[in-house]
Amino acid sequence: MDSVNKKRTIKPIAILFLAVLVIFAVLQLFNKPLQGKPVAKKIEAPREVLAILENSCFNCHSNQQNLSWYDKIAPISWAVNKDVKRAQEVLNFSEWNYSAGEHQGKMYAILNMIQSGKMPLHNYTLLHPSAKITTKDVETIKKYTLSLSNIAPAKKEMKNIHQNIKLSENNLSSKFPISPNGIKYSDDYKNWKVISMSTLFDNSIRVIYGNDIAVKAIETENFHPWPNGSVVVKSVWKQEKLADGEVRAGEFVNAQFMVKDSKKYTDTEGWGFAKFSGKNLHPTGKTASFAKESCIACHRQLAEKTGYLFDVPMKVNTERLIKNLQK
Repeated sequence: MDSVNKKRTIKPIAILFLAVLVIFAVLQLFNKPLQGKPVAKKIEAPREVLAILENSCFNCHSNQQNLSWYDKIAPISWAVNKDVKRAQEVLNFSEWNYSAGEHQGKMYAILNMIQSGKMPLHNYTLLHPSAKITTKDVETIKKYTLSLSNIAPAKKEMKNIHQNIKLSENNLSSKFPISPNGIKYSDDYKNWKVISMSTLFDNSIRVIYGNDIAVKAIETENFHPWPNGSVVVKSVWKQEKLADGEVRAGEFVNAQFMVKDSKKYTDTEGWGFAKFSGKNLHPTGKTASFAKESCIACHRQLAEKTGYLFDVPMKVNTERLIKNLQK
């Protein structure tokens, strides 16, 4: 009697297992492998830097995939293929057709992403633990990136920065250029409220301004999502250290605009990006698609935390500080 019951139990399990195998086999019929592309121009960098990039980045951000067997099996392969195509659109180490200045800018962006732990993606390193970035890797990338402009690491000193920036702004060009995606430079932001300030490892001073709509969104904690019409401008300056140790704003680097318009900027998740550099306020990008290729990938990682902003508004910083002190 027991043997009969056993056979009855085994039969449904066997049928279920067989059904799973059939479904799995059918899925493979719809499994399209990634289309291989030739290497147009590979990034040039020191061997130790390339080794890190090849190990942790190339599988998604290049035409040289070295995928594991389980990455090629449906339905996992569907997600992998989608992620690779998206990653290649943002940054492709096999199509590195950049000038020296653009190369430097890309390396700063790469350093920022790996230093903040946003790249490689956590779900990728779960399946590919060998791709994790170590502290030593970060220092190697940082050393190389800083060597591109011979800039020493920043010292976080903020005394009288905002006042000195106001004095330095008078030296900027009076011309108001337009970014390829239609965002026009305006110096109105100089009269807006400062919502955050920071320094960075590249020895820069960064002051972030918000227009009235953005400031209200911060005060009411209504920036998930940010309301349409919000404009945030990050003004970047090189640090200048005086003989008495005071740090002030030196040479102007650039002004970075973020404009929220969910209908106009659908390709970049509702945000329009623009950057105007140097005294002549030269706009970044050759076509309107530059923001899709160079900006949104990094800002997307902050969607849940700050609504796509790198520099968290002052009020949020204060709340975070209080929570940390209470621990």
